Amino acid sequence: MTFQDMMMQLEQHGVANDLNQPDKSRKYLNITRDTGEFLAILVKATGASQVLEIGTSNGYSTLWLASALPEHGKVYTIESNSQKAAEAALNFTKVNLTDKIVQVAGDVTEVLPAIPGNVDFIFLDADRKQYTFLAESLFGLLKEGGLLVCDNAISHSDELQPFTDWVNGQPHLSCSLVPVGKGELLVFKGGR
Repeated sequence: MTFQDMMMQLEQHGVANDLNQPDKSRKYLNITRDTGEFLAILVKATGASQVLEIGTSNGYSTLWLASALPEHGKVYTIESNSQKAAEAALNFTKVNLTDKIVQVAGDVTEVLPAIPGNVDFIFLDADRKQYTFLAESLFGLLKEGGLLVCDNAISHSDELQPFTDWVNGQPHLSCSLVPVGKGELLVFKGGR
């Protein structure tokens, strides 16, 4: 199966699942296609080879990130829901990207210390209430000159406000809100 065919299939499956699934924990809540394309371009443009993703779900966003990596690049992706992680693993196999993806199972607060530091790029798309609590650790893992991208920055701006306030209070971070998909907050580590 080609990458584009797989992504189209995952988009359709994700939309159908989320429309018919009353249990939020079983929804995929995938990023939009334009967000995926945007993330892939950002990974390429920044020359990222080590990426951290918080929130794998069924692997849709992970595949966009992994597809943009250089030959020896890696995406470390964290997911607490074992059923979603298993489904993501199957999706990674279908497009032969398993060699670029390291799945980490568990609660992000517990498994984050296992992630090798000095990552080039972080994609944050999980429980927004945890972001401020995780901020110090995440930016500690991000290398100088690295980029953190946070999804749902427009659609859930109220939930992200504490994190955005924290970011704006850091002299070594600068940010920009990009109206792609549900809104992407880009945070650059390296000063204003």
